[in-house]
Amino acid sequence: MAKPSAPSRERIVAGAADLISRRGLNAASIRELAKHAKAPLGSTYHYFPEGKQQVATEAVRYSGGAISRVLRKELEAGPVAALRAFLALWRGIVVDSGFRAGCPVLAVAVEEPPVDEASPALLAAAEAFEDWERLLGDALRERGVAPDQALGLAALVVAAVEGATAMCRAKRSAEPLDRVAEQLEVAMAGALGSTGRLAGNR
Repeated sequence: MAKPSAPSRERIVAGAADLISRRGLNAASIRELAKHAKAPLGSTYHYFPEGKQQVATEAVRYSGGAISRVLRKELEAGPVAALRAFLALWRGIVVDSGFRAGCPVLAVAVEEPPVDEASPALLAAAEAFEDWERLLGDALRERGVAPDQALGLAALVVAAVEGATAMCRAKRSAEPLDRVAEQLEVAMAGALGSTGRLAGNR
């Protein structure tokens, strides 16, 4: 009988991101993270000798990078397309999981206790949020939106979607994201201004 292959580092990270999205950071031990990824505890410590903090940091980077790739792809069709994809992605996550999963980046951001120096996991969360904001802000500026307004709208999109995702889990309903989607489209349409600029994003 063939010996099962050792789990890849990426599989452990992806499993950790999923568990953190469901249970939060503080409720997920290194043992539970390994179990959720269907990985031996020894393999997990082999890849992540610093333990849970290192796994959490990599899980945040993994999740942040995955979202950034979606945004980059959709931004080729414009900021409205990217906004819709961003909303649809989180709506799919919360609905498909039966409202059990949320955003692992947000979970780490709100649960990691403050210390004199920010932890690597918290820094990774900040970098993820900043990357999403930068991608959206740059796309808006490229379409003529004033720099300050573009940055503000990008921050609004990220903050509103992250908050609505958390509300969906609490209410066990996709309604918060659906309502936020309507308002964010209105705000983005206003920022883009003319029908001509907006039409290219439909």
